[in-house]
Amino acid sequence: MSREGKEESGNIWKSRFASLILQFSHTMGGFKLKDRCKTTQVHAYNTNPFPISPTSSKLQYPIINSILSESPFLPDGLPKTHSFEPPLDLSLKSLDFVQSLADLYRKLQMTQDFNKSLLHLEQYALLYTLGDPKLLRRCLQSARQHAVDVHSKVVLSAWLRFERREDELVGSSAFDCIGRVLECPKTALLHGYDPKSVFDHCQSHPPPNQISDANNFLTSENDGGIIHFCIHNQEVNCIRGRIAALSAPLKSMLYGDFIESDKEKIDFTHIGISVDGMRAVDSFSRTRRFDSYPPNILLELLSFANRFCCEELKSASDSYLASLVSDIDEALILIDYALDERAPLLVASCLQLMLRELPGYLYNPKVLNTFCSSEARERLATVGQTSFLLYYFLSQVAIEDNMMSKVTLMLLNRLKECATERWQKALAMHQLGCVLLQRKDYKEAQRYFEMAIEAGHVYSVVGVARAKFKQGQRFLAFELINGIISEYTPMGWMYQERSLYSLGKQKILDVNDATRLDPTLSFPYQYRAIVMVEENQIEAAIAEINRIVGFKVSPDCLELRAWCFIALEDYQSAIRDIRALLTLEPNYVMFRGKMRADHLVELLSLHVQPWSPADCWMQLYDRWSSVDDIGSLAVIHRMLINDPGRSILRFRQSLLLLRLNCQKAAMRSLRLARNHSTSTYERLVYEGWILYDTGHREEALAKAEESISLQRSFEAFFLKAYALADATLDSESSSYVIQLLEEALKCPSDGLRKGQALNNLGSIYVDCNKLDLAADCYVRALEIKHTRAHQGLARVYHLKSDRKSAYEEMTKLIDKAWNKASAYEKRSEYCDRDMANGDLSMASLLDPLRTYPYRYRAAGTLSLSIALPPLLVTNFFVQEEIAKILTNNLTVG
Repeated sequence: MSREGKEESGNIWKSRFASLILQFSHTMGGFKLKDRCKTTQVHAYNTNPFPISPTSSKLQYPIINSILSESPFLPDGLPKTHSFEPPLDLSLKSLDFVQSLADLYRKLQMTQDFNKSLLHLEQYALLYTLGDPKLLRRCLQSARQHAVDVHSKVVLSAWLRFERREDELVGSSAFDCIGRVLECPKTALLHGYDPKSVFDHCQSHPPPNQISDANNFLTSENDGGIIHFCIHNQEVNCIRGRIAALSAPLKSMLYGDFIESDKEKIDFTHIGISVDGMRAVDSFSRTRRFDSYPPNILLELLSFANRFCCEELKSASDSYLASLVSDIDEALILIDYALDERAPLLVASCLQLMLRELPGYLYNPKVLNTFCSSEARERLATVGQTSFLLYYFLSQVAIEDNMMSKVTLMLLNRLKECATERWQKALAMHQLGCVLLQRKDYKEAQRYFEMAIEAGHVYSVVGVARAKFKQGQRFLAFELINGIISEYTPMGWMYQERSLYSLGKQKILDVNDATRLDPTLSFPYQYRAIVMVEENQIEAAIAEINRIVGFKVSPDCLELRAWCFIALEDYQSAIRDIRALLTLEPNYVMFRGKMRADHLVELLSLHVQPWSPADCWMQLYDRWSSVDDIGSLAVIHRMLINDPGRSILRFRQSLLLLRLNCQKAAMRSLRLARNHSTSTYERLVYEGWILYDTGHREEALAKAEESISLQRSFEAFFLKAYALADATLDSESSSYVIQLLEEALKCPSDGLRKGQALNNLGSIYVDCNKLDLAADCYVRALEIKHTRAHQGLARVYHLKSDRKSAYEEMTKLIDKAWNKASAYEKRSEYCDRDMANGDLSMASLLDPLRTYPYRYRAAGTLSLSIALPPLLVTNFFVQEEIAKILTNNLTVG
């Protein structure tokens, strides 16, 4: 584009955005926008905001100023730098993350096993800021492993289920589990502590009250004689001694100084128990067990037990009722009876059903009445079924669903009431502050942030500053963050926050310092891009966004880049980014909440060349081969619009999302693949991948074997080989994995997946030192355009002592791939030190999350410092490189 073209583009980008929204307002009749009818002049424009000249394919635009001035609800284009700000981190954020982790680990080592559960929950809260689902799942699993009481087991097993979003699997039940004690709902209701058994396979357990001592079956007609209980016109004959043995009050009534002790008939008409209920009491008094009674009889027994203080009968009734609760409707009915009768196990069983049905039942009135008010919390506390753990789980579910809702606020208030330890108070106050800030209740938000600071959470100063800024106190906000920078070791987020309150050149300096200290922060890249857009430097803005999108894909960055492409009339690229965005968040709304992203795609699609299904497959093949993951996602999204039930496309989608480290979106795609599968053997494969990706390798293998038994397929053999190769392989195991991959290659599949199988097969051959066979696999993979096979072939050359060919092979990968960071990193192994440092610097520039370059440089400077002890500055550089790793990415290495 010429310089004049750029200037024209910069001057009219607002018009294009306004035109898109204008078309949206005419085509989406059911979508209401605030104040959409305040002016009638908008409708004087042509209902098609993209008129095409008969002599030109260029779009004709209305005048920008007239549209924006006449339509107050239309967006005014891209975000402005003065109103653009990053979201607050909702989790605990330590100023010395590694030290905090070390302190917590030390506490875990010094604590007895049965007291470790809450420490692992604290670990979860601390690690949440990293956003690593696998790491967080391990924390929850450890907390469940060391849970002692039934309440904690119920909540944690439900939380683990929620993390897998098993409720989204069509046909699944709240009682489904992975087959391990860890998440088994039946096992969670059993008393006892056995941390070594939680990873065992679970089994069906009979209700505790059905297990009895043989002596309890012995009854005697002469045990105090017969007593007749009259209920209305019927009598229930019981053994006096057996009834008396149920509790001290009954014993006093039947053998004490009460007049009933001399009677052979006692009227129980007004006691609140039916004839069938009294017969059940008699049966239990003789056998200490229950037959198959309906819930209403068991509830009568529970009430009877409470009236006469029959602890054994109450416990048995409670346990038996708890074992009978089988669905959410029963749970919603029984919870009130259970609370009225103070039956802890029945309450736990009902709670378990409610929790395992989240988030679907979060806004059910009965569920809200059970959890949300202070009175409800106190009522649960009477049976030991309330805790910080419970409300931490509930509030996390609510925040994820709708952070600004009243329900979220109520649950966080209950979380605050349950908080006892400092970290719990800090978390509850900080999250309350964040929610109130979003709800624009700035004074209350500031108050809660200040309480979080008092509890030791220094990061909450950011919330105080933000609340003051919203109340017009910019200077005070600046001073607060400036004080943090002066008092503590500077971190990227500190400068990022100060940039909001800085003026002039200091603002951009702070943003740049934020990136220097923490290149993984998205806001600085977005801010600089918006500055460039304001200066009509659209291409430069796109290049700036590319820096962050290259290693950290997020919807807001893709949206910003799409807006820039629209400004340049590059609608194809804009559609690509919006489709990728919709893959991450299917219900995303753009233009600051004014237009659904999927509708914008429809509008833009009118002005690009349509693709046939064959074109889509060709485009997917090309983008996959060039390691263009975002482009591949966009093509798959387009194909799914036309064929939403195509499970294999959902599966491809999940693979790409995993490459981009978007694990939640990847798991959602896997669940959709499973739900849309048209055969049992295909469904089993996707269930296997879901299990594998959530850390259940053995269960994944079982699914693969079951699928193969039904139908030999590429994906089933590939899953089995992949799961087996995940363990340390000996020669025999390696041979078996090779056999499985060869079987997979014999089954029908497309080139994309066969290339991956050949690549994996080559890797196994390399591990077995069969280099020629490995090279053959990699060459075959390259022939079907599996570009990543260049890396495997380079490894073969290297092992054959041909570093030059290895270097050249990696150079080919760099030339072909869009995402090149890993290729630069790998190529550094095949060249001299100076060239290696250049490649590793490029790898760090493209992807700061890759840890090997930092470790390599740290090791190099460390060896130099050992050789030259006086060079203390070298030790500083070692520390600096390691600090970069810890800042950008926490890894064991």
